[in-house]
Amino acid sequence: MLIARLLATKFAVDVFEAGDHIGGHAHSVDVDIPHQASGRSGVQGVSADVAFMVLNRRTYPNFCKVLSILGVDTQESDMSLSVRCFRSGLEYQGSSLNGVFAQRRNLIRAAFYRMLRDIVRFNSLAREFCESPDGGLSLGGFLDNANLGREFREQYLYPMSAAIWSTDPAGMAAFPAKFILGFLRNHGLLQINDRPQWLTIAGRSRRYVAALTSQMDGQIFVRTPIIGVSADGNQVQVTSRDLASGNQVVSNYDHVVFATHADQTLNLLKDSSPLEKAVLGGFPYQPNEAVLHTDMSVLPVRKRAWASWNYHIPEQTSDRVSVTYDLNRLQSLGLSHPLCLTLNPNCSIDSTKVIRRFEFQHPVFSAESIRSQQRFAEINHQRGISYCGAYWGYGFHEDGVNSALAAAKPFGLDLQDLRRPVLQSSGRAPSARLQTIASGSSASDSGASSVTA
Repeated sequence: MLIARLLATKFAVDVFEAGDHIGGHAHSVDVDIPHQASGRSGVQGVSADVAFMVLNRRTYPNFCKVLSILGVDTQESDMSLSVRCFRSGLEYQGSSLNGVFAQRRNLIRAAFYRMLRDIVRFNSLAREFCESPDGGLSLGGFLDNANLGREFREQYLYPMSAAIWSTDPAGMAAFPAKFILGFLRNHGLLQINDRPQWLTIAGRSRRYVAALTSQMDGQIFVRTPIIGVSADGNQVQVTSRDLASGNQVVSNYDHVVFATHADQTLNLLKDSSPLEKAVLGGFPYQPNEAVLHTDMSVLPVRKRAWASWNYHIPEQTSDRVSVTYDLNRLQSLGLSHPLCLTLNPNCSIDSTKVIRRFEFQHPVFSAESIRSQQRFAEINHQRGISYCGAYWGYGFHEDGVNSALAAAKPFGLDLQDLRRPVLQSSGRAPSARLQTIASGSSASDSGASSVTA
């Protein structure tokens, strides 16, 4: 929505959304939670985010500027990680000494101390590596060269990294080392002290989405997926479908901005060039199921090992990351017990405690995707088409903002234009019509929406 709001200061803008609400991974839901107080049972209504959740001022500078301009407040978040291994029974939580040794037998386990030793070595070696030239080394290659042990990899680094990117833990070894280690360094995860204070949006992410859309003087079409886009050099033809009526509508625009996932964009482009296919085809995606529930049995057995992010190592090898987020901790919901969001559950969740289910798509980064990122300028603002999305960076909200700014730059727009009001109809040039196509943002984040400016 940021690119749409910026374009709307100069052009007529239409927004097409495949889902029933605007926002993509900024997805807030209202739920009723069973609640007990003073011996009485009842329900407590809360609003919670189920996709995007946290930010910090150090590594989300432009997103923080967006929130400041929009007048959206933040509040402190509790960011901590636990690991629970269903194979060995191992449990620990990294935010305190009591949490690290939540399982008291770890005090006398040599393997556990080897893991702690390797964490210290890894942090030092990774910081040095980030200052060296990129030789195309994979994360697994870096770990092999550093002679870092299996316990460290399987019970610390891969769980943490897989939880961050919502991706297959077994595939983490193939990730580009520079990509992973650079991110960890920038976010203060290669050091014990001086880590950034993590924040969450007060009132949930719907607040900033509402602030962006409230000034839009144009049309926002929800439940209206894009079927196809083609460009003839003069105008861009967009075919959409109204899910309510089933009718298809063909519209012509001067420019289209895709804010869909890369694979969705490629599917929507009916006349994509070999260059567009090569660049956009470098970003594979993985579907992830998310279950919102109140079943605390998925958390570590020992309460002192509970954390904001609770990673599960299953009994059998799995190609899906599984982690439970405690939304109460992460978003300061004020509940008396955890509100859990489990990604790809690998253990049984009590069906009577399930609130809602969602499906999201997340990019899987590789050496090929890094090469595609470096070719952004070759396809952006060509043939009347531009692109934005978090996949052009690390896959987070700051990257989405930065890509929107890159897409806005050829139009002479930057972040300060967010302070400008949306032009009224009488002040627009009627021929200046642009469109942005963005991911559907319902339970399945897989449709296409567009902004026409």
